[in-house]
Amino acid sequence: MTTVIPQCELTKRAIDWICEQNIPLDSPAARKKAIEEAAMRFNLGPLEEEFLERFFKGDATVE
Repeated sequence: MTTVIPQCELTKRAIDWICEQNIPLDSPAARKKAIEEAAMRFNLGPLEEEFLERFFKGDATVE
């Protein structure tokens, strides 16, 4: 039996994973690579990947 995880939980897990990687997020290339890997790891869609970009740039609002 499979467990369905809500998309918002996967996004939170992706954020946690990126933070644990100790990647210099002020570097656009390193940030993009980390976000792309997290998107693949946590099966995120383009909208979630775009949110992560904004989140780590400091432009996103979290509700």
